[in-house]
Amino acid sequence: MTVFFWLLKHVLLGPLLRTVFRPKVTGTVPTGPAIIAANHLSFSDSLFLPLVVPGQLVFIGKDEYFRRKGIKGRLMAAFFRGVGTIPVDRKGGSEAADALSTALRVLEEGRLFGIYPEGTRSPDGRLYRGKTGVARLAVESRAPVVPCALVGTDQIQPTGHRLPKKVMRVQIRFGDPLTFPEGADLRVATDEVVAAIQALSGQEYVDVYAASLKKG
Repeated sequence: MTVFFWLLKHVLLGPLLRTVFRPKVTGTVPTGPAIIAANHLSFSDSLFLPLVVPGQLVFIGKDEYFRRKGIKGRLMAAFFRGVGTIPVDRKGGSEAADALSTALRVLEEGRLFGIYPEGTRSPDGRLYRGKTGVARLAVESRAPVVPCALVGTDQIQPTGHRLPKKVMRVQIRFGDPLTFPEGADLRVATDEVVAAIQALSGQEYVDVYAASLKKG
């Protein structure tokens, strides 16, 4: 755990989030090594989820977050590095492979790795088709996948809002761990993970990729 992350979680930001939004956790909170696969409704998901798990939850993030220019861009990059975010190039290639390799190392160290199977935030609150990276990571690492649903974060901080818009209690629901053997069909395994998330969140499911919908 980085010093910056510890300060955020226990001194600077964590106590405020716990007091104002009173996260309600249901299910068994996982410990590492494990992959936490969650729905993605808001930027604040990446603040609330690490708050309720032990240690430091490591995520991957868009590489654009680390390449923006100016003082604001550098501060944003420093923030994401400080909380343990790993940059990934969504176009694939060596950077994506490096992110997978780093995720495997995190799990080998007995830590928690967080991933949003949809690959991006939901544009309308529905749950979208998952990308197979979560299943590939599970098969290669042999770590369990813990489905997780965040409820209310899209109302607290809707897409496009830099600051919270509404104060309400956020819910974080953990499901039973899923494991996948070597040779498992990655598409089938990913769909199973997303179905488990849907059962926890109650969201309507849409069998298309959220990113393709945003482009349209």
